[in-house]
Amino acid sequence: MSVLRPSASRRPPYVVCAGTCAAAILLLTACDSISGTATGIRGVRAGATASAGVAGPQADGGRGRAAPGPYAPRLRPREIPALGPRTRATIPADSRQALVVTGHSYNSSLSTAVLYTRDDPALGWQAATSRWPARNAMNGWTDEHWEDDLRSPTGVYGLTSAGGLLDAPGTMLPYNQSPAFAVSGEGLDGEPLEGSFDYVIAVDYNRIPGASPLDQKRPLGQERGGGIWIHVDHDGPTQGCITLPKDRMRELLQLLDPAKKPVVVMGDVPALER
Repeated sequence: MSVLRPSASRRPPYVVCAGTCAAAILLLTACDSISGTATGIRGVRAGATASAGVAGPQADGGRGRAAPGPYAPRLRPREIPALGPRTRATIPADSRQALVVTGHSYNSSLSTAVLYTRDDPALGWQAATSRWPARNAMNGWTDEHWEDDLRSPTGVYGLTSAGGLLDAPGTMLPYNQSPAFAVSGEGLDGEPLEGSFDYVIAVDYNRIPGASPLDQKRPLGQERGGGIWIHVDHDGPTQGCITLPKDRMRELLQLLDPAKKPVVVMGDVPALER
């Protein structure tokens, strides 16, 4: 009788089981290393939504890299309120100070003023003062100023020199202190004008920038008017200038810095909104 011998290729059943279990354990361990747990993978595959910022198996093509965080939008630099695109475009790019004088209406002599600064281009324009009461010409505003029209010229103009009857109050602008700034008599409403030119800042309309406020040269011609200043308020309308209370004039002179290329942006609301 021949004796049956087991084939060399066959192994006892427990050997197969041991190998299968070891493979299963390795697979589960690999799944843990990718997603945390095998249960977590089954949850995503079943349609569960991963929370924001947590990587899922499909967040990066199954390669296991963390998904990017929430999108942070880029903030635009702040613009000066109530100025339209055309007005903004006329403010020189290198100007970092802008006194905005806003008339109540086209024919009104009442207005307000705020100084804005742009020290950080990434942040844009920031208000440097509160809103100050101001006045302008008796008949309001005009886009085309002529001598004796009793209107203030709208637009954007440089502020490059100052002066006054009184000593300079610590200003950085070129300052011409002179007795020629003495004034007397009455304004358009009969109010006294004395002290109106204690402090003045020349508006670079129809004048040579940087010259004394007392300079009489008119590049556009005498008929286009001139001598437009920002000066001390005298409780009445002006012939074309802008006025501020005396303490605000002193404060403005101390704040303006020629290195920041200061300008005045002036006009009635519709003109500035263009």
